[in-house]
Amino acid sequence: MGSISLKRIYEPYDETDGCRILVDRIWPRGISKESAKLSYWFKDIAPSSDLRKWFCHKPELFEEFRERYVYELRTDEQKQKLIDQILKTAANEQVTLLYGAKDTVYNHAVVLHEELMNRSGE
Repeated sequence: MGSISLKRIYEPYDETDGCRILVDRIWPRGISKESAKLSYWFKDIAPSSDLRKWFCHKPELFEEFRERYVYELRTDEQKQKLIDQILKTAANEQVTLLYGAKDTVYNHAVVLHEELMNRSGE
């Protein structure tokens, strides 16, 4: 069984990253496709544009953002399919979820990682 970890896309590539999945809706500024070394870009797993714009990375909105984003993850069919694909991949190899946000605590990838851990039973 692999595991699922989080990493800013601006951090250097490491062979131990395994399957690298960008989970942002928008391509990160200043990163070339070559340097990203992505296995997948799951932009549809990111929060809806309306939710992303509402949150605007404000820590005081994070708890409500978490609730709204988890609701999206649990009710959106496309997001469900991508979650299933991540969990299936993680059952066999290391998966690293990549995101561009500067804030490593208050961002959607943290919420997505928690939801994946809950579903995998870890």
